[in-house]
Amino acid sequence: MRAVNYLIPVLAVIAAVAMSSIFIVDEREKVLVLRFGQIKQVRTDAGLGFKLPLLDEVVRFEDRILTLETDLIEVTPADDRRLEVDAFVLYRIADIVQFRQALGTDGERQAAIQLKGILDGQIRAVLGAQGVTSNTILSPERSALMDQIRERSDARASALGLIVVDVRLRQTNLPEQNFDATLQRMIAEREREATDERARGREAAQRVTALADRTYEEILSEAKRDARIIEGEADAERNKIFAEAYGQNPEFFEFYRSLTAYEAALQGRNSTMVMSPDSEFFNYLKSDTGVAQK
Repeated sequence: MRAVNYLIPVLAVIAAVAMSSIFIVDEREKVLVLRFGQIKQVRTDAGLGFKLPLLDEVVRFEDRILTLETDLIEVTPADDRRLEVDAFVLYRIADIVQFRQALGTDGERQAAIQLKGILDGQIRAVLGAQGVTSNTILSPERSALMDQIRERSDARASALGLIVVDVRLRQTNLPEQNFDATLQRMIAEREREATDERARGREAAQRVTALADRTYEEILSEAKRDARIIEGEADAERNKIFAEAYGQNPEFFEFYRSLTAYEAALQGRNSTMVMSPDSEFFNYLKSDTGVAQK
């Protein structure tokens, strides 16, 4: 009976020692086993682990993606239109040994402080770079700027054992005291752009009108030239016909010309002519035979 009484406490101690030498690594975490502050084990896979009871300490780190929100930051883009922006970042602990060595025992809180400082500097550097205006920040190019902030922040956070997964700008606002002045400046800029556009439009209209006028004059000139050529050819053809007719029958040609002259001279109802009765103009009018009187 006495042996049993001694055996139970011994078994209890052994069980306690055995239990304290076992630890479980969850799939959502990574683990360091420390002995007197020195790293003895690094566990990144889920499962059971073993340590020396009372001597080893198990320190757990998140293996999931963590989030962090920055404070409101005032930036001045290239167009001197100040903006207030804030962002949130997604990050994770990549190297727990480096993380522990860089940030000490209060790693997660120190990581948040250090990462906020990194983001603050990189947001100011990227959004305040030459060529980056407030319009760029508010346009679809904003995505490329966020990628730059992420890459630059990740390069600096790697020294802390961290990976920056993503950076997103949330609010992008004008400071209250600058809102009215900025609004008026934006209106003035838009009015200037509208004036420039109208001037370019008028210039283009003048060019089109001048081209149309020149084309009209060219077409009209060509048409007049062609008309004169045709008229000349017609006159030449008419004269040729008259010449041939005169050569065949001079008397008939003279008769035809007299009729043409009568028609031209005696137009209208009130035509009046004062001529001598013996004028040659009336030779064919005096003739009964159609032959001119001599």
